[in-house]
Amino acid sequence: MSWWQQTARQWWQAIRQLNKLRLNSLKGFGGLFLVGISLSVAIAACGSDSAQNPAASPAAANKQDVELTLVSFAVTKAAHDEIIPKFVEQWKQEHNQNVAFRTSYGGSGSQTRAVIDGLEADIVHLALALDTSRIEQAGLIQPGWEKEVPNNGIVSKSVAALVTRPDNPKGIKTWADLAKDGVGVITADPKTSGVARWNFLALWNSVVNTSGGEDKALDFVTRVYRNVPVLTKDAREATDAFFKQGQGDVLINYENEILLAQQRSGDTSYVIPDVNISIDNPVAVVDRNADKHGTREVAEAFVKYLFTPQAQEEFAKVGFRPVNETVAQTKENTDKYPKVQTLGSVNDFGGWNAVQKKFFEDGAIFDQIQAKINR
Repeated sequence: MSWWQQTARQWWQAIRQLNKLRLNSLKGFGGLFLVGISLSVAIAACGSDSAQNPAASPAAANKQDVELTLVSFAVTKAAHDEIIPKFVEQWKQEHNQNVAFRTSYGGSGSQTRAVIDGLEADIVHLALALDTSRIEQAGLIQPGWEKEVPNNGIVSKSVAALVTRPDNPKGIKTWADLAKDGVGVITADPKTSGVARWNFLALWNSVVNTSGGEDKALDFVTRVYRNVPVLTKDAREATDAFFKQGQGDVLINYENEILLAQQRSGDTSYVIPDVNISIDNPVAVVDRNADKHGTREVAEAFVKYLFTPQAQEEFAKVGFRPVNETVAQTKENTDKYPKVQTLGSVNDFGGWNAVQKKFFEDGAIFDQIQAKINR
């Protein structure tokens, strides 16, 4: 029910109450007369507003500027830098309201802790659903967030890539090559980087998804991490260590980060392994903060905008595999993103809660590996 309808209903109820009274005085009649006049004015005013803008929304009615805080993982920055101005322009045209964005980018795990500790994000776009679930468990996001938007909240996706030096002097072609002696591997720390957790899972998946057992996977992944000279804080730092500082022979990273680097610096030698993992990144409104800031309507609109063809095309331009099938099936994108023969999923391992407990909790498999290699 609209505001003016609620108002009219309240006034009519007041009239019925007054009609029950005996109008035995001029004062009583005058009170009824004033009620009637007030009701007419209220209905006329509301009717006029409704007629002028029947689709009026709270945001459209309030012309004050709105500021949204978007917190995301490091490698999404290039995409959001293109998407945000398009959304701001569209919202201004449709609602005559200015929207400004504050943004924060970093390792997904670090960003998650920052939001839980008080960084008042209206929207989070993180590297893995586990991080979003942690914010939910902290009481900032309402359960069922993944059902509020398309594709269970997964707004961007990628696969793991192996980046080599020019002409690939070490002959790196498969995951198995990363465990060879003398091969320096660059990857981020899965304790602080969501991208690095995907990297770890891709390594493990490359064994168990090709008829190898858990023992073989543990041995293989241990040998790979023994070849890692330093664990960077996030995927962007790993990329800088490889390209700018010249560390390592091979970099494990998102395909999208590699494609973006290729756009900026020319040819980059890389391999997309035939056995891979689908790297799925969710987006969600941080309910408590959006309600506190009065930004829910705009925040929800932005999240939904990220799934539109216009936004998905921007994700695709900077290396993310589109989640919108129409965009994904264009010739440009089918040429750009080769199909992976054996594509695993986090669900193959029981979901992120199970993965976190098995691999990344204190004392779990990753810590055991680090202890073995004395890091």
